[in-house]
Amino acid sequence: MGNPDEVAGERPAEAGRVTVTEPGVIRRAIGAAAIGNVTEWFDFGVFAYLEVTIRKVFFTGANETVGTIGTLGLFAVAFLVRPFGGMFFGPLGDRIGRTKVLSITVILMAVGTFVIAFIPSYGAIGAAAPMLMLAARLLQGFSTGGEYGGAMTFIAEYAPDKRRGFLGSWLEFGTLTGYAFGATIATVVTTVLPEEDLLSWGWRIPFLISGPLGLIGLYLRLKLEETPAFKALADESQGREGSQTLREIRTIFVKYWRPMVVCGGLVLVFNVTNYMLTSYMPTYLAGLPDHAGISETTSQVLQIVVLLLMMVFITFVGRLSDRIGRRPVIFAGCAFMVVLAVPSVLLMRAGGVGPVFGGLAMMGLMLVCFNSTMPSTLPALFPTEIRYGGLSIAFNISVSLFGGTTAVVTASLIAVTGDLNWPGYYLIIAGIIGAVACFFTKESARKPLPGSPPAVSTEAEARALREHAAR
Repeated sequence: MGNPDEVAGERPAEAGRVTVTEPGVIRRAIGAAAIGNVTEWFDFGVFAYLEVTIRKVFFTGANETVGTIGTLGLFAVAFLVRPFGGMFFGPLGDRIGRTKVLSITVILMAVGTFVIAFIPSYGAIGAAAPMLMLAARLLQGFSTGGEYGGAMTFIAEYAPDKRRGFLGSWLEFGTLTGYAFGATIATVVTTVLPEEDLLSWGWRIPFLISGPLGLIGLYLRLKLEETPAFKALADESQGREGSQTLREIRTIFVKYWRPMVVCGGLVLVFNVTNYMLTSYMPTYLAGLPDHAGISETTSQVLQIVVLLLMMVFITFVGRLSDRIGRRPVIFAGCAFMVVLAVPSVLLMRAGGVGPVFGGLAMMGLMLVCFNSTMPSTLPALFPTEIRYGGLSIAFNISVSLFGGTTAVVTASLIAVTGDLNWPGYYLIIAGIIGAVACFFTKESARKPLPGSPPAVSTEAEARALREHAAR
């Protein structure tokens, strides 16, 4: 592979162990990584906002409670296979490269979403319809297991140390973009089309859009070379015996169990908040008496507005974490959850445009503290040689157990207890766990990633680092 200092977008580092990555390359890396999140969360937005329609198409004849839990179960089932996807794609990304694996996962995700548009309804083929939907969701889940951990790793390894929080936050900007785009398309379709057309063919339109999104993501990722950190690692590993996946997984669990546990706790608080707002709130508001005093369309618009506001603030909070540290921002998010979770739910239950928007905005405030910082915090828990694998496995186990099940568990708790405040209680529990995990997290702002040299964006910064180190 040549000189490890001569990597993609990096000038020959005559100064040795300092990575200099040009801003243009960083921008292309962020775009290539974020497009996968756009594709993934476009599907989540469509699924969440078409929940009522999907229930009618695939659970014809079931009562509302059974149909709702069945539909949310189809959403949650993809998360059951995500850990297996993480165990397969994560170590593979550490072995053959981040770019190759991310190219595979983005096309598999797009295919899994695209084929949903062609599944016949329950009325046409009976129970085979939800079974086919289940198969598509399993493909999405397996591929997503290798997507997000790899995308975080990819951006973190390209980003300069002083700007990793800001640049990493663009990954979640892609998440919000995809979700808002999917939610908007679903809202337009359900608003414009008569119900008969919506149930017949209209619901399929948003899923068809995922095909072109996947092709764009594949094109962007194939044009990028490997990260500087992985290229240097690959050069150092030449001539060594290739590791086996099972042995790599065992090493990750045995040797790195502490960062795995911390990562799991951080992912829990991040994703419970994420899926509560983005996946369950549309269903929750639709199920409140008189739809919380507003129309379903108004409710959906309010949620999209909150997402757009988060898109405005997320990169600023990411930049703030570069200045004051990741831990203070994460602790603030956990505190907001404990204090504001129940009030946010009570506001939504009060009904009306203002209170519903206020409750959603409170949840958005909690979430922006996490999605602005986690893409730079989580990769820093693991060294380069197992970063993709360790992060993908820990992330997806936690998401599978707690994040993706948030909607179906909360809906079931409300059905069993009759207490509509359960979303608030669930968020409080997650906030406490997140605070404990953050306590055991080392501050990573403005520091090199473990196993990597300092990373900067200009030769002047590199010279300053070398001069400082020589003193």
